[in-house]
Amino acid sequence: MREPPQTDEGWYALHDFRRIDWAAWRDAPERERDRAVEEGVEYLDTHEAVADAEDGASAVFAMVGHKADLLIVHLRPTLDALSTAERRFDRTALGAFTEQSTSYVSVTEVSGYVSDAYFAEDEEEVDTGLKRYIEGKLEPSIPEDQYVSFYPMSRKRGEQDNWYDLPFERRREMMEEHGEHGREFGGRVKQIVASSVGLDDWEWGVTLFSEDPTDLKDIVYEMRYDEASARYSEFGPFYVGRRFPPSDLPAFLAGESVPTDEEGEHPHGEGGAQHGGDAHGGDGDAHHGGEAHGDDADDDADADADDDIRGELADLNIYAGKPHGEDVYATVLYSEADADELFDEVDGLRSNFDHYDTHVKTAVYDALERDRRAVVSIWDTASAADTAAGFLAELPGIVSRAGEESGFGTMGMFYTVKPEHREDFVEKFETVGGLLGEMEGHGETDLMINREDENDMFIASQWRSKEDAMNFFRSDEFSETVSWGRDVLADRPRHVFLA
Repeated sequence: MREPPQTDEGWYALHDFRRIDWAAWRDAPERERDRAVEEGVEYLDTHEAVADAEDGASAVFAMVGHKADLLIVHLRPTLDALSTAERRFDRTALGAFTEQSTSYVSVTEVSGYVSDAYFAEDEEEVDTGLKRYIEGKLEPSIPEDQYVSFYPMSRKRGEQDNWYDLPFERRREMMEEHGEHGREFGGRVKQIVASSVGLDDWEWGVTLFSEDPTDLKDIVYEMRYDEASARYSEFGPFYVGRRFPPSDLPAFLAGESVPTDEEGEHPHGEGGAQHGGDAHGGDGDAHHGGEAHGDDADDDADADADDDIRGELADLNIYAGKPHGEDVYATVLYSEADADELFDEVDGLRSNFDHYDTHVKTAVYDALERDRRAVVSIWDTASAADTAAGFLAELPGIVSRAGEESGFGTMGMFYTVKPEHREDFVEKFETVGGLLGEMEGHGETDLMINREDENDMFIASQWRSKEDAMNFFRSDEFSETVSWGRDVLADRPRHVFLA
């Protein structure tokens, strides 16, 4: 029985691989090389700024190995726009020093493996979070991560192992397993997977992005043990390189290291790390399981800092969580959107977060004493919370992320108050808030209340420095508040580290 999943398409993608004629470059007069550099930088700047089209994204990479010297990636709403971008490069003075060693044409895609509801006639069945997720897949930004790996792949159609002979549910089952393993690399590897059926020689083009090139190797290696890959996948050649900003083109052509930024930052601008990857699994939609949540390379350093703060609080007899197995991490974003509109958006998004074991909760909180709302997403790992921030950043009216302010920010604790003591707790906060207002180094403090559970609250404080905050924790007034809290709280307060 034929069971092809439905598909929807988005932007078209061109991977334009170029070799440079280094002999011709060395022999060319200086004025010709200068003109080539000038026109090359202008071309790359113009296309990274998407001045050539209504929408899209572009980036340039220095490639390693004999297959290519440069990779220029274009994402555009139409195939014609890709054709124009390709020909415009050929018309530059730099293009005259290059030859196209290969190229790859594809189109971003979602399929029925992602969501049955998305393809239903009634759009109201698709929650807002899923819509945003799918929009990010169909119109992806190029992640900021420095290293890239590109390869084409197809599903086998042999006499013994034929992917297209399998029932839909069996294919879905294998892709869900594949996606689960891919999510173990969440926060470390991001992806753009685009369909090339009928457009190029293979069936999909996979582009992986990471800050660590060994993660690119590891994800491909480990996932080849999944049945979907081991038995039913075929892979084409692999290409690896590193992104650099157009302004570094002269350094690249001079044989210098790029990017030239000594701080290791990303001078190429704002990418869209919040997009790329599919948590649900699908033929072309989630070859590596997407952008879900794993451990980040910085987690150990963050944990050391958290342990230092925890130790100081413990010395003051303040409960701050256990070193292992209990800590959670929060992403907190503040919004000026209408409260009901914001809640509806968050409600749709968190239904997708619930697919992940590392998700604790996501909720909307209102400030007690002013018109301010916070979206709080709590996860078991810092990298998971940080990855979720990319999705949450697209919510309406977002004005800032906790931790972006200057100084020292602390979430304090999350509190679950016994219902009969709620008014007492709020009154106590108002008293302590008055004390905070008189303390040196204090910025502002809010009591935030969960819109769905008035007994669930957290305190967000901003201080000039960590030491100023610790002075408050050392005060007799705070000690008395902690002792009083033991009688009014439903359980121990949960210490939450900002991701």
